[in-house]
Amino acid sequence: MAIELNKPARKANKKEINLGEFFSGLAPKRRISDKDRRFFTERMALMLSTGTNLHISLQALEGQLENPGMQALVEQLIEDVGEGKQFSQALAKHPDVFSQTYINLIGASEEGGFMHEVLEQLLEMEEKREKLQRTMFSALSYPVFLLLFALGVVVFVLVVVFPKFADMFSSIQDQLPGTTLFLMAASHLFREQWAYLLTGLALLLIGLRYWAASNNGRQWLDWSKLHLPGLRGIFVRLYLMQSMRVLSLSLSNGVGILDALHASRDVVRNRLFHQFIDGVEQRVEGGDGIAAGFKDAGFIPPMVQQMIKTGEETGSLPKVMSRLADFYEGELSARLETVSRLAEPVMLLVMGVVVGVLVSSLILPIFKLSRAVG
Repeated sequence: MAIELNKPARKANKKEINLGEFFSGLAPKRRISDKDRRFFTERMALMLSTGTNLHISLQALEGQLENPGMQALVEQLIEDVGEGKQFSQALAKHPDVFSQTYINLIGASEEGGFMHEVLEQLLEMEEKREKLQRTMFSALSYPVFLLLFALGVVVFVLVVVFPKFADMFSSIQDQLPGTTLFLMAASHLFREQWAYLLTGLALLLIGLRYWAASNNGRQWLDWSKLHLPGLRGIFVRLYLMQSMRVLSLSLSNGVGILDALHASRDVVRNRLFHQFIDGVEQRVEGGDGIAAGFKDAGFIPPMVQQMIKTGEETGSLPKVMSRLADFYEGELSARLETVSRLAEPVMLLVMGVVVGVLVSSLILPIFKLSRAVG
């Protein structure tokens, strides 16, 4: 009898399986995007500016998030802040989402009590970065479209058009122009050996990707960005804009010079620029000013070196760096627009030459064939 009474109790202790929770746990989590971080920064700045408590602001924000990954992150922030940790310490647990600049500025604002102002400045920096990305995309999208269109036309003519004339041209093959013979051979290669061509192209792309990720590949690419004509004018401006923006924002909010330099190093994706910043840090640690470190790099314009030296001597370094960041942002946008304007007619000229070669390779043999028949 006791056994019979214990059976239901045993069943009641078993954990029920919720299939919805089980399958939702198996679903891949959405990665946290720049848009998610921007939304987080914007809402936190708004709530903190009204005097709302940090912990309450995080709790209110949690229900507004659509990304499960961001929700989990905010839940962790709520837990850490609730346990008494500083907000910057909680953010530092998520370096893949929040940059060192973000964490340093929040840490400085916690001591000064102006966190919402820092969040607004971070939001402004994020908006400027997104604006620059849109400028770069619009400057390069049309030339890339023209290039892809030209390649599509060439492939279409080789695969569809040329085979229809192959039998016709076979009777006068010894009289065909060199361009026609070359395109006929290319047409045969595209139609008969397309599998090998695609395999070779895939292997080439994979090889290039591995090379670009290797130490030698990255070193060469980083050197090219700072020294090759054309690339230098774009990337030096980009790197100076990024680093000056971070340095200005960090120093103006009380972040130490070494922490500010380290944060400006992380925002730039170039090993040679990293080595340059490391050299500046060593000069500062040795007792020299930041201006002395900027003189050591050959790719830093003399104007930048002089302005930083002046800002250091007058105590207005954050303001000088902010102006340099704005200046190079405008310079970069103008340079990208120039590249776009120059690339469009060049691509149109290339397309005209390609179409002309294709048409002449078809028309000239037809004229020769008509004369032979006549």
